[in-house]
Amino acid sequence: MMSALTSIQTINDKDGKPAFVVLPYDEFVRAFPLAANTIPNEVMARVVKDGMTPIKAWREHIGLTQAQVAGSMGITQAAFAQMEALSARPRKATLRKVAQALGITIEQLDF
Repeated sequence: MMSALTSIQTINDKDGKPAFVVLPYDEFVRAFPLAANTIPNEVMARVVKDGMTPIKAWREHIGLTQAQVAGSMGITQAAFAQMEALSARPRKATLRKVAQALGITIEQLDF
């Protein structure tokens, strides 16, 4: 009997029984829509424990420089550095632009 091709993988335990399922991220998000707006523990810890702004915590987590994000936003690195350092919450429009430059949702940035 031939099984259909699938993009989902099953990982078995040492006894050969299914233990984990691996699926493409877009399929995961379709199945669990709220998962698209999760915040990694590393980002949350840097904000809560270290007092870092969410913008800076996300940028460092993703591994981008200030200049890279600023370039994506069409602003100078100095302007972005100032925005990133502010403890006051930026306007929604600004957060939307930053989120887009970081490749995350505004919900992930605005917490």
